[in-house]
Amino acid sequence: MVLGDTLLDRDVEGLVNRLCPDSPVPVLDETVSVDRPGGAGLAAVFAAAQGADVALVTAVADDAGGARLGTLLAAAGVRLYALPLAGATPEKIRLRARGRVLLRHDRGGTSGAPGQPSDAVLRLIADASAVLVSDYGRGVAAHPALRAALTATRAPVVWDPHPRGPGAVPGVHLATPNEPEARDLAKTPPGGSRLAVASRSAHALRRRWQARAVAVTLGGDGALLSHAGSTPLVVPAPPAEGDTCGAGDRFASTATLALARGALVSEAVQEAVAEASAYVAGGGVATALPAPVRAVAPAVVTGGGDRIGAAAAGEVVARVRAAGGTVVATGGCFDLLHAGHVATLQAARQLGDCLVVCLNSDASVAGLKGPERPVVPQGDRGRLLAALGCVDAVLIFDEATPEAALSWLRPDIWVKGGDYASGGGPETLPETDILARWGGHTVVVPYLDGRSTTDMIAAARAGRGSGGWPVDPAEAVAQVRSTAKGAR
Repeated sequence: MVLGDTLLDRDVEGLVNRLCPDSPVPVLDETVSVDRPGGAGLAAVFAAAQGADVALVTAVADDAGGARLGTLLAAAGVRLYALPLAGATPEKIRLRARGRVLLRHDRGGTSGAPGQPSDAVLRLIADASAVLVSDYGRGVAAHPALRAALTATRAPVVWDPHPRGPGAVPGVHLATPNEPEARDLAKTPPGGSRLAVASRSAHALRRRWQARAVAVTLGGDGALLSHAGSTPLVVPAPPAEGDTCGAGDRFASTATLALARGALVSEAVQEAVAEASAYVAGGGVATALPAPVRAVAPAVVTGGGDRIGAAAAGEVVARVRAAGGTVVATGGCFDLLHAGHVATLQAARQLGDCLVVCLNSDASVAGLKGPERPVVPQGDRGRLLAALGCVDAVLIFDEATPEAALSWLRPDIWVKGGDYASGGGPETLPETDILARWGGHTVVVPYLDGRSTTDMIAAARAGRGSGGWPVDPAEAVAQVRSTAKGAR
């Protein structure tokens, strides 16, 4: 399990061939942009890429940045346990040319305090095989309920601290500050060699935090480990040059996985030094980021007013939550919107104070139902849904399941329409386990018999009229698209 603050990182690569005419600064012509989870999110992605089953406890805002993080984490195979976060998602944007950073642009400002963890989160901490606290000074590691659970867990805990964050909880197995962080946190006075200063800092932090061990990372020179006894262990690193962004997260996640396997602290630190050095030498985060994460395209918001897209959904959800209301969500393809769909949506809206529809994108529908679907493109399907009085927002997602969208939205109620009498009930739905992460519930509402998009398409193609539908398939499609156009 990884616990801490997650940011949205974006690397903008480009070429610099000229200076700006109105000021002597380089002009970056963008060639490619890559988004990725940063902070605790990046540490979780690294652990998942090494084959671990990873759950991430972090605070996520109700905005487009939070939705983007949910999608990226799901693509990496990380299960997101999101705490509510007031304010905006913090973002770090690095402008790069020829592999070098020209400028870093931070935005998102100061976030509010994270919300309360669910019972599922507290059980997760108790049951984890190992816990990495990846603190970036934004409040998750300081939450009293989380700190109490971390103190009580029997799992090995690795604490990657931040100068603006709290101290480690008593008894952690390993703390992993870098050299400047260790000096700052320990308030170590100058004097003596580099190793002497690092050793004094590590010893002071180990005593203050009652930690079993403290490893001070020394960049390209490896790490200094202060553990039992007064003599530190210095672990040298093999030569490595390259982008060091994320090397600390790689070090901490590797050490945590080693401890989960039963390694000694000294063995875990040696493995972490070797892995972090190989990471830098191999090109850093640009090459280490898993292919599924790199392949996640930015969300494209098609028109249709202010009720479609992540920003619209986040705004609705944030407003309802602030008023103490109930957030309801449902999902589906909604190809050829019919009376059965409308009945489900109206019933769902009556269960709470807003209804967000998670809509499968064209790519998602084609993957689920075949290359001839959908009949109606996602832009028109979204507009039709948004035009209904019972729908407050529409969120389009590309994945086969709405897991990423749900992990970000965290609805109180997830609604499915249909007859589940033969297959069980809401407890059999795959979304039930996801909703349990934050204490949400799944329910089933009655579905109008005899209404099926598949049957309607089959009837049209067979030339059978039904309920006023044209018997010609081309006319059927034209009628649907005409209806969608009129709802814009």
